[in-house]
Amino acid sequence: MSNASPPDQTQPDRDPPEQEQVREAVERSRSGAPAVGAVVRDRFSSDEIFQRIVAAADEEVTSGSRELFFSALAAGFAITITFLLYASLTASTDGHPILSKLLYPLGFIYIIIGGYQLYTENTLPPVALTLERLASIPALLRHWLIVLAGNFTGGALGAIALSWGGVFDEPAATAAMELAQKGVATPWWTLFSKAAFAGLIVAGVVWIVYASQDTISRLVVVYMAFLAIPLGNLFHVVVSFTEMVYMVLAGELALIVGVTEFVLPVLLGNTIGGIVLVTVVNYFQTSERRLESARFEGADRQLSIREWLFGSRAGRSYVPLIDTAETHGTGNGDYRVVVPIANPRTESTIVDLACTLASGHENATVHAVHIVQMPGRASMRYGAGQTDRIVSESEQRMETVRQRARSYDVGYETSTVVSHRSFEDVLHTAERERADLVVLGWGDDRPWGEGRAEGRIDELTSNLPSDFLILKDRDLDTSRVLLPTAGGPDSDLSAEVARTLRDHADAEITLQHVVASPDDRERGEQFLTEWATERDLEDADLVVDDSGNVERAICRQAEDHSLILIGATEEGVISRLMSDSLHMDIVNEIDSSVLLAERPSDRTVFQRLFGHW
Repeated sequence: MSNASPPDQTQPDRDPPEQEQVREAVERSRSGAPAVGAVVRDRFSSDEIFQRIVAAADEEVTSGSRELFFSALAAGFAITITFLLYASLTASTDGHPILSKLLYPLGFIYIIIGGYQLYTENTLPPVALTLERLASIPALLRHWLIVLAGNFTGGALGAIALSWGGVFDEPAATAAMELAQKGVATPWWTLFSKAAFAGLIVAGVVWIVYASQDTISRLVVVYMAFLAIPLGNLFHVVVSFTEMVYMVLAGELALIVGVTEFVLPVLLGNTIGGIVLVTVVNYFQTSERRLESARFEGADRQLSIREWLFGSRAGRSYVPLIDTAETHGTGNGDYRVVVPIANPRTESTIVDLACTLASGHENATVHAVHIVQMPGRASMRYGAGQTDRIVSESEQRMETVRQRARSYDVGYETSTVVSHRSFEDVLHTAERERADLVVLGWGDDRPWGEGRAEGRIDELTSNLPSDFLILKDRDLDTSRVLLPTAGGPDSDLSAEVARTLRDHADAEITLQHVVASPDDRERGEQFLTEWATERDLEDADLVVDDSGNVERAICRQAEDHSLILIGATEEGVISRLMSDSLHMDIVNEIDSSVLLAERPSDRTVFQRLFGHW
């Protein structure tokens, strides 16, 4: 669970002046001293607590799988501390009903104060976001599954360390086994009921922690709440899993029995307790104004029912702070080109390129989306007035883009997206708009040029929603185009671009193929001739290089060309580009503009159902 954001970042905007005057009159007496304690602003309201939870969940639910898993693994291993101390104190105090449990909360304190991911604490923040339809159910399930897998992995590693590391002395080992056997011997329904109460306690801790304004308060709350679990003979799923693995390693329990008759009912009980008994209750005790600052009053951030149920397969899985895509547009073409723009006043070249490429298709529409990046949670402070100002300013700046698009025989539309996940929203916009092609500018001045900071680049780019073209602009000139090819779907995309530039921009096309040695030249010429014919590029100049060095060969040929079309590598151009690991002489050393092309890989059935989480 992430630490709560500072109060000044997530509290709602100030009340209107007349409400401020009333509050001032109520909160202070004539002498200036605080009035009755119940109305003094010394704690957050339920709406403000909910806003703080949403701010944290907003960060958590779209975190990368790697970050989530290893944070959850650390939490699972920290639970080993709880099991270790519980067993050790039970042995040293002869099972005293209170003394043996005094250090039980220590592992949970490490987790919560340290900001690690524990499954039972994630029943509240992501569910709150999902209840508001700001995140989809598949996004919630993705979050839960990764955290649960990490917790169980960490707990299993801890159980292995306790079993084979000689950590326990003989009395403590005996006590540990007795504690585990007690849980396994408990009936299924009783386990579920006790676990539901534990889920209530844990999820309640989350709510109170976000209401706390200092670490000491959190520490006291966490200690007292988690001490109630052993005192009430309740069950926590990660502790139970660690105990179960400990018994399995000792040969006292079959794994399948431990999972189905011990861990499963505890997991279900913790989940139901956390969601139904706390999350829903706390959700409905807040007012309709609970998300004004998070939602941006007046801007509809909620997912549609289909998006909410099926995630990005039906559209978005996460809603940025502002997204005006549904309220702007002048065309509804069959072929859609999405153009993400960071600075409308300086990116006219990429708009021209996108419109030219769209001209090669009937009923084409170019959708230019102005992506405004906000730093972290600072954006949560803004209200409706700030929203209107941002959108209005964006509309004015995008007029330059609309003027460029009007000169082409294509439909066009513009929109504005405000988020602190720039590259992720590029992909979400493309998916929501059912884009056939995304034309993206590459440079240090673009927010997605720092996409590696978003932490999910490998995941996002491994399942692209459409064809992608990334332009490294050096005074773009499409008159002389070089297309190196060795075959493959990405080269096919480059061929489509080359044909369009030939037909609509009078470009001269050169095709290049590199072979390993002079002995392979004849085979290379045959391949290149057949490849060009099959792609309606038989009028292009054909060049076969037998040096065997692909990059150097392209660099040499590039000297006589103004634009180089390059298909993706097996590793993927976009992921390498965004993670700053793309070091190609072709891109860095030549003076020509470079257009990198990548086609989406085949999706699995699971990915087709749920899309990007």
